[in-house]
Amino acid sequence: MRQFAAGLALALAVVPAAVLGQAYPTKAIRVVVPFSPGGTSDIIGRTLGQKLSEAWGQPVIMDNRAGVAGSLGAAIAAKSPPDGYTLLVGNVGPIAVNNQIYKSVGYDSLKDFTPITLAVTAPQIVVVHPSVPVKTFREFNALVKKHSGKINYGSSGPGSISMLSAELYKRTTKTDMLHVPFKASALITIALLAGEIDVVFSDMAVVLPHVQAGRLRALAVTGPKPTPLVPGLPTVAESGVPGFVMTSWWGMFGPAGLPQPIVTRLNTELTRILRLADVQKTFATLGVDATTSTPEELGAFVKSEVPRYAKLIEQIGIPKQ
Repeated sequence: MRQFAAGLALALAVVPAAVLGQAYPTKAIRVVVPFSPGGTSDIIGRTLGQKLSEAWGQPVIMDNRAGVAGSLGAAIAAKSPPDGYTLLVGNVGPIAVNNQIYKSVGYDSLKDFTPITLAVTAPQIVVVHPSVPVKTFREFNALVKKHSGKINYGSSGPGSISMLSAELYKRTTKTDMLHVPFKASALITIALLAGEIDVVFSDMAVVLPHVQAGRLRALAVTGPKPTPLVPGLPTVAESGVPGFVMTSWWGMFGPAGLPQPIVTRLNTELTRILRLADVQKTFATLGVDATTSTPEELGAFVKSEVPRYAKLIEQIGIPKQ
């Protein structure tokens, strides 16, 4: 009798969770994008949100909360109820880097989020102003070594991926370049087009139109493989810097404590969406690759990325702001 009662209690405990996963969602879902409208994070969020809305018949609303390099929006998402109705488009900055850069961001990347799926990975592209007398990354590498400390690079500021990529290059090659920080990636591109700076390790979408128009010269990509968006363009690792890889990434997260049935439902649907041909085409135009993972794989990936960037930031000597 006691065994029957125990079994019945267990069954009753499991039923609500199963029902929860089947019933979800029953109202609008908010997707927090921790950056301004129009950027890569925003386009990723809107693309996935539209497909979720079409599949589930519920509104999916974008909530752009830019500030503190993405930490403001991430903190809002982390403090939201873990009910599946607030999600976060989190990327390498607010998830893996910002805790190392800012004294307080209002959340712990490893404790305050529920990983759902990796969504996008993307290399950066190394571009120079046409006045820089190089046509390949090998030639650029030789130029930097010859004129140590005189070649300048632009970035979005301390801790940004553009800055970390350039600094990793410097450390790997034991060379030096002058850092010129900007407040926004658009301003970096304007300065590069004007010849005010020499080189940028940039997001693909920001500079690719200028490369295609011949206004900037692409030298290499920072990922583990070439990109079909610029045929024939090698990786940095293939161009005289063995082992160099710097890849940006974006994933979908919920607040900590998100029920497993909801995590499973979201992962299953987002995985399906990320494999759609039109979604992959949209992302390809941004210079990014649609990617999928299990929640466990994303969690393990984040746990490896946080110490990786912590070590790099410590080596560079970036003081906490």
